[in-house]
Amino acid sequence: LYIIGNLRAVPADSMQVSLLTCSPGTEVYSLYGHTAIRVKSYAAGGQDWVFNYGVFSFDQPHFIWRFALGECDYQIGALPYPYFAEEYEERGSAVYEQVLNLTAEEKRRVWDFLVGNMRPENREYRYDYLYDNCTTRARDCVEKSVDGEIVYPESDSVRTFRGIIHQYTVDYPWAELGNDICLGVQADRPISEREEMFAPFYLLDYVGGAVIRDAAGRERPLVLSTSEIVKGGAVRVRPEFPLSPAWAAWLLFAFVAALTVAERLRHASFWLLDILLMALVGAIGLVVTFLFFFSAHPTVGSNWQIWVFNPVPLLAMPWVVRCAIRGKKTRYHRWNIFVLIFFMIFSAFIPQDFCVVVVPLALTLLLRSCSYELSYLKQGKK
Repeated sequence: LYIIGNLRAVPADSMQVSLLTCSPGTEVYSLYGHTAIRVKSYAAGGQDWVFNYGVFSFDQPHFIWRFALGECDYQIGALPYPYFAEEYEERGSAVYEQVLNLTAEEKRRVWDFLVGNMRPENREYRYDYLYDNCTTRARDCVEKSVDGEIVYPESDSVRTFRGIIHQYTVDYPWAELGNDICLGVQADRPISEREEMFAPFYLLDYVGGAVIRDAAGRERPLVLSTSEIVKGGAVRVRPEFPLSPAWAAWLLFAFVAALTVAERLRHASFWLLDILLMALVGAIGLVVTFLFFFSAHPTVGSNWQIWVFNPVPLLAMPWVVRCAIRGKKTRYHRWNIFVLIFFMIFSAFIPQDFCVVVVPLALTLLLRSCSYELSYLKQGKK
């Protein structure tokens, strides 16, 4: 209310409205950057505020659970620009300002829109990281405030959600793996220019080349000027596990292959190895299956990696290990061979970019099941 009371008395023609685009940080939620709206007054005693649609708290009740379900709520917040700039300066992130070419009436509409969203009954919104986030909300605010329509430049190439996400997670392969395990085939479809604007720097580029076209067909640039108002420093990449996910998965395959050969030569049963593998794949499968059937997040309900990552190994593990210890045959391995081979054949026809560990892990499971089936065949077990 203090913010609203002070800025309402400022004439609209003394206001400057800008889009702020912040470069990525090192936290998972900040890897893609951020977008906010700045409203600055040049009148005597004028205010300078930043409105941010990305306010959330991990302390909210059941935050992780609600986020997994796709039922997480974010808020709009506002703070003085110096505090906003200080936060990004301390972490070494650059902030770029695009001063918008708006009339006094359009600026007033932006302000009224933000004020309306700041009210307690309107402050929260259902967050969607691809379709309704802090970046798309800032874009929509500007679009709803101009006289006419905003015409954005055409894209120079065809992109996908996953491809854009990979651009921002290239230095964080394990975070990238987490995304790729959860995202399904819908993340790999070609997306429109408007859909690309879920990412802050894509919105920055599109806004930079956009024009406002009024009802009479007259056009004016959407952006008056662009500048770096907070100088970026060297953002320190947090060290992750020394091996990349792909290397770790293929080394696991080689390790399991060596132990399997030793197992067959010694006529032994390394059932502890089966516990490790089935628990690993089954645990990943619990997450994928939960998201597949219960989450409202976009794209996770079309994840064909569920053929490999599902809870079946976890559920079957006690029986499989028991049979291995007692030297008895189980039909699980034959069914597992069929499912994994089916997945490997038909995955070539599925337009999904699978995560880098799915093939080595599938081959590892296939190797173990084939080893058991060969053992059964050799011993003539029914």
